[in-house]
Amino acid sequence: MSSNPSLRDLYNPPSSAWAFVPPPPPVQTASTPSAASSAMTSYQWTTRPAHNSIFDLSPSLDLSEPSSLNVSLLLRSLIASGLLQYTSTALVMPLEVGKLLLQIQWIPKDAPAPSSQVHEEEEEEETFSDSTNEDDSYFADPAASHIKYPAPKPVDDQGYVIRTSVLEDGTRPEYIIAVGSMNGTWDMVKRVAAFRGEGWLSLWKGLFTSCIHDVLFSNVQPLVDSLMHSVFLSSAAGLYRPPLLLPVASHVITGFLLSPLDLVRTRLIAQSAMQRHRTYTGPFDALRQIIVQEGGIRSIYFHPQLLIPTILDNGLRPLLHVLMPMLIAPRLGFGPHVAPDSSPIAWAFAQVLGSVASLLITLPIETVRRRLQVQTRGTTKALRTCVETRPVPYNGVVDALWHIVTEERSDLPIKRRSKARRRQTERAEEEDSNDLFVEKQDGSRWLRNTGIGQLYRGIRMRLGVSVIVLLLTTFGGQQEVDGGWAEL
Repeated sequence: MSSNPSLRDLYNPPSSAWAFVPPPPPVQTASTPSAASSAMTSYQWTTRPAHNSIFDLSPSLDLSEPSSLNVSLLLRSLIASGLLQYTSTALVMPLEVGKLLLQIQWIPKDAPAPSSQVHEEEEEEETFSDSTNEDDSYFADPAASHIKYPAPKPVDDQGYVIRTSVLEDGTRPEYIIAVGSMNGTWDMVKRVAAFRGEGWLSLWKGLFTSCIHDVLFSNVQPLVDSLMHSVFLSSAAGLYRPPLLLPVASHVITGFLLSPLDLVRTRLIAQSAMQRHRTYTGPFDALRQIIVQEGGIRSIYFHPQLLIPTILDNGLRPLLHVLMPMLIAPRLGFGPHVAPDSSPIAWAFAQVLGSVASLLITLPIETVRRRLQVQTRGTTKALRTCVETRPVPYNGVVDALWHIVTEERSDLPIKRRSKARRRQTERAEEEDSNDLFVEKQDGSRWLRNTGIGQLYRGIRMRLGVSVIVLLLTTFGGQQEVDGGWAEL
């Protein structure tokens, strides 16, 4: 019995280069046309890859070329990335400015309606009541002294009228936008653009600082996260899911490191754009003045009014972004195990609902942080902001939450009745002062008597962004919702 022949001797190593050479052309005869002979040419196919470059920003894929640092390619890549980030930040900056100004705006309960609105209502009321007033004045007694004249306004030692309300046009500073006429982010954007002391360019205040902050955060946070994984997790734990504490801690550390930039950005947006009332000329000047006048670098990082809101704001966002979808997804009715790979649409819907639920917790913390950032510390003067801010500073996070809820109002825009209607209301209240039903009806106006709505300024814009993210995820085929959209 003969053994099986070995295939070792039949193996031929492949050639180093793949070439395709067509057979040689046939010998030309007199009957063969010359055009056909000219078309028969040889072509050589090599293994060298084509130049793979998008806008000349990606390197070549040919590994046989010597690897060296291409300075021009690196510069072009950095410039293109910077322009893309700057453009994307500029597109959303007007909405960010409107949201931040709404968050720091102080509206006390005793704030009346704007005087322009009251003046228009009084003129309309007087137009319809001219004939009635003439008849009443004909039968009135000239010697009667029932006419009530307005009390004189208090003045200071120099004769200037003292400001008693935040909405008095006569005593309101020229750099402050009138309070009570904006109900949402878009209303604030239009009001800033139309205000004489601000204008359209004020919608992009702090753009450079915001762009630098976003670029540094998106690059430093993954670096800190990978460093913490390499330090606290061993290589044997690669098959297991990493703990939730490390990503949250990386966000907190990155937010803490970049907190001075966030403080400068808030101050630049909040300050007045008028030249004679402006405090900072730019981000570097703002950082220099804050360091010199407000306690140095240690105060910027470790002051309790800045450190505690920074930790809460940067820690709750990633924590709720991960936990909320995991808690909501099993309760949507799609099954006990909902994952991004098995049910991408259901998981995207759970992420959107989770982001909406997270806003109820993170938005008040963000509002308190913005108000504490606007407050000046040390020997510096109070910042002249383009919106009304609280004249007495807050003492901390809990104190700010308490005073916002108890001393502010939420029924925006503020509407006020004319003088004639107010007189009728006052007479009715005097006649029904002993009526329990009237007292119960007045107490039901909770928006007028509470400032809970002030903690959620800009929530409608956030909800709209969440809906857009859901539509893009559903119809765009993406597997995961970007958490950066929720930080607008």
